[in-house]
Amino acid sequence: MCNKRAAGFTLVEMIIAIVIISVGLAGVLTAFNITVKSSADPMIRKQMLSIAEEMMEEIMLKPYAVSPGAISGCDRHLADDLFDYGSGYIAQPVCDIDGGAVAGLAGYTLSVSLQADNLTSAAPVSAPAIRITVTVNYGTTETLSVVGWRTDYAS
Repeated sequence: MCNKRAAGFTLVEMIIAIVIISVGLAGVLTAFNITVKSSADPMIRKQMLSIAEEMMEEIMLKPYAVSPGAISGCDRHLADDLFDYGSGYIAQPVCDIDGGAVAGLAGYTLSVSLQADNLTSAAPVSAPAIRITVTVNYGTTETLSVVGWRTDYAS
């Protein structure tokens, strides 16, 4: 009697191996699909933050109060003081400082609100201030707000 051991896999072992590898591969591909599907979200958040920070810087660099007035839409070049943004400034589409709509930012909406605030400290000094809130929306699901305070330090 010859006792030879056969080398290799049986048909049952091959089927089990294929099933296990298929289940693992399906799980990896599902995770990869979810990652790829939401990979644009960081870009949208970064654009929203850039828009909000740019608008906040623009408002903070304006004089505290020069003359009464208000701007709307793409009329940002007409703003000569902080309070020109106070009447609930909303821009859709987002515009550059010269009043031209930025084509790549068509799905974004920018709004600004100003609110009187008092900054107080432990010392008996308090200063009137304006709380500036810049909000950027993308579609109906994404919202980002940046908040800053501005005082009348020059007068």
